[in-house]
Amino acid sequence: MKLSDFDVLSFDCYGTLIDWETGIVRALKAWLEREGVTDDAGKVLEMFARHETRQEEKNPRMLYRDLLGELLKEMAAHWGVKCTDEDAEAFGRSVGDWPAFPDSPPSLRYLKQHYKLVILSNVDRRSFKTSNERLGVAFDAIYTAEDIGSYKPDPANFRYMLQHLPQDLGMDSPKILHTAQSLFHDHVPAKSLGLPTMWIDRRHGREDGGATPPPPPEAKPDFEAVSLADLVAQHKSCLAG
Repeated sequence: MKLSDFDVLSFDCYGTLIDWETGIVRALKAWLEREGVTDDAGKVLEMFARHETRQEEKNPRMLYRDLLGELLKEMAAHWGVKCTDEDAEAFGRSVGDWPAFPDSPPSLRYLKQHYKLVILSNVDRRSFKTSNERLGVAFDAIYTAEDIGSYKPDPANFRYMLQHLPQDLGMDSPKILHTAQSLFHDHVPAKSLGLPTMWIDRRHGREDGGATPPPPPEAKPDFEAVSLADLVAQHKSCLAG
């Protein structure tokens, strides 16, 4: 199996293309300081991961921007501090402010010359629209939790993509490589449905899981890269033989 075997790259967005951990920490900084929470960024992200997973399981049809508000209220209750409705709404709106990884826009422009590019994301359409502007590329298909009514790692999200992609791309049997950072959200369910995967290990060299829960042991990607730029370099090497 090699990178040139595929004609579609399906991407997770947040954590893979968008630097959501930086975005989350920045968005919460003023609120945490106001409420006197002294946990470091690693502990804040670990708390985020725990409560995001709970909320996504509990409220699979809730829009992601609203889910973030509920998540923040749970985090506030854990710390015993105040979270107003305005605080919750502001955190939900912050998705559009989360930065792209610097290598994402140029790498996506290169990859678009060789693949159809698809988004499969745990987000709502309105939030992704602003993130898409930061990424600077037109995706060939976009599938969100808002469209599907569930959140990854539910395999239903991947089944939805597999069902809709052939018609949406005008391809009878697209050869898809799912490309993502989160072993928990993406690689385990994708592999369970027979999809090959590329791990973009954005947290390479760091031991903690950040904003992503730890994966089960069966998470074994087919390809690995430490960044999107590394994926591009591997693709160029593949083409060069």
